[in-house]
Amino acid sequence: MPNEEESARGAHFVQSLERGLTVIRAFSAERPSMTLSEVARETDLTRAAARRFLLTLVDLGYVRTDGRLFSLTPRVLELGYAYVASAGLPDVAQPHLEDLSSRVHESASVSVLEGDDVLYVARVATSRIMAVAITVGTRFPASATSMGRVLLAGRDDRELDAYLGRVELEPLTRFTVTDPDELRAELRRVREQGYSIVDQELEEGLRSLAAPVRDAEGRVIAAANVSAHANRSSIDDVRRDLLPALLETTSRIESDLAAVSRRDTSR
Repeated sequence: MPNEEESARGAHFVQSLERGLTVIRAFSAERPSMTLSEVARETDLTRAAARRFLLTLVDLGYVRTDGRLFSLTPRVLELGYAYVASAGLPDVAQPHLEDLSSRVHESASVSVLEGDDVLYVARVATSRIMAVAITVGTRFPASATSMGRVLLAGRDDRELDAYLGRVELEPLTRFTVTDPDELRAELRRVREQGYSIVDQELEEGLRSLAAPVRDAEGRVIAAANVSAHANRSSIDDVRRDLLPALLETTSRIESDLAAVSRRDTSR
């Protein structure tokens, strides 16, 4: 018997496509490489089905394998980048990030919410202060990042309830918030103040500041951030020295996005 979710799907629904996308989404910053058995477990597929989907993705160039471990290739970025590129966000944000980074001498990024992760869509790096190299296409859990919290704070209470009910808040560092009620309170604070500061919750030694990027209707569609090493910048330093420049940058990005939208509408 089909379950309720399957019954709600139309006759057009292609389950094999859904399963192939599920295999792609099983990979993450925490699971960049997996064995066949691990992919099957993460996707609730049989080993035989997982193998067919993985080998098909290898043939298509979206997955690579050394015979034991499977991992995504850069080509998979095409799937998500088509959307953000069509919206104009990376091209609009990049020059503003370059200006921001040159002014504050810190790395700057823009991301969107993709599932329960933040997905980097534009970035300017001044120096590497994280153990993991961050590039366009990098994903991190939204709950432990300043951009993720800004994006989550832009969701309504119903969406936040659903999010907090399904995610596992893992302790990425000894500072990571892992209590759902504490995170909910922090998201309310972020919503009220209009920015987020995350202190060494994603990686020890890293402090980050983020602010929302809104569309013409006031909806949060992206987030921009700057990151600093904890040894160089205190929380007060981040708020005093980086916040005004970041808010100016997000305002300029919003203005340019609005201009692009008006131009496209008038065509």
